[in-house]
Amino acid sequence: MTTVSLPVRRPRTLAVTPAVVGHRGASGTWPEHTLEAYRAAIAMGADDIELDLVVSADGVLVVRHESDLARTTDIAARPGLAHRRSTRVVDGEEVTGWFAEDLPLSELRTLRVVERMPGLRPASAAHDGRLPVATLDDVLEMVAAESSARGRSIGVMIELKDAAWSASRGLPLDTALVATLRRHGVDTPRSRVTVMSFEPTILQQLAGQVRVPLVQLLDRRDRRPADLAAAGDPRTFGDLASPAGLALVERYADGVGAHHSLVAAEAPGGRGMRPSTLVADAHREWLTVHVWTLRAENHFLPAPFRRGEEAGERPAAHGDLGGFVELLLELGVDGLITDQPDAAVAAREAWLAPVGVRVPA
Repeated sequence: MTTVSLPVRRPRTLAVTPAVVGHRGASGTWPEHTLEAYRAAIAMGADDIELDLVVSADGVLVVRHESDLARTTDIAARPGLAHRRSTRVVDGEEVTGWFAEDLPLSELRTLRVVERMPGLRPASAAHDGRLPVATLDDVLEMVAAESSARGRSIGVMIELKDAAWSASRGLPLDTALVATLRRHGVDTPRSRVTVMSFEPTILQQLAGQVRVPLVQLLDRRDRRPADLAAAGDPRTFGDLASPAGLALVERYADGVGAHHSLVAAEAPGGRGMRPSTLVADAHREWLTVHVWTLRAENHFLPAPFRRGEEAGERPAAHGDLGGFVELLLELGVDGLITDQPDAAVAAREAWLAPVGVRVPA
């Protein structure tokens, strides 16, 4: 196991809590990671937007869920780019596709975005082929304009994807990120920018470089962070989510972003939900807790919140996302990362209404 010397971090707090975060924008309505999806989330009342970053061949930070472009762009229909298709091992898995780090930004700009889940989201798929790939620069400029126009500060939660793998190819994400944040003047604790990753290593590296809050993402308990697995470290996300693990996370991060099953899991047979102690354990370490990803479709909801399945409804039918949001708020989470920010905002306001609390703009 590798021993890492960690800098001491000054605690930072969220500007809005409980916050609603538009996951990849309003990605239940528009193709994910497009400026239109982000603007829609902001119009729906989201306090923050969430985005994922990969890097182009010329070192530009591009907004995509993963470096493989096959599922979210029209690159497969571009004969001129057919020769860029390749097979490689990413995070221990063999992947065949077209990868962002093989294309310069000029070529990435020619692509058009498509819906990742057209069967579940046909309305979003209706926009296929219309919208370009965005960069982090594009998003930060858009957020600054929207914040000014709407008279409220809009947060940006940035997830760094496959950081260790990108670094191994000579394209370190931390270098490009720090330069971009400073160029836009947002590397400050008050900028409403947060940086997240599933990989502890990149967050530990950034802890001494940036002034914005850092969030350790936590996947399901039995899975392992890719960087730790590559280094032969046996720890799982369950280990990081334990009280001892959270005490270590607190040394380099300001919060955790947990898969919702780590906060409340289905009881056996889908009969109710079983809350965990994660929120209390994290708060004891002065770590904030965001939960991901909250989606309205029955396909993604825990069984107690699915609706209409006994009547033959398709998995795309919407269940009781509001009820799930209220449960998580009762458990004390600080942020809700969701594909349907309008539904989450409505549920939050309903939950706050009885005590007359309003979330500050």
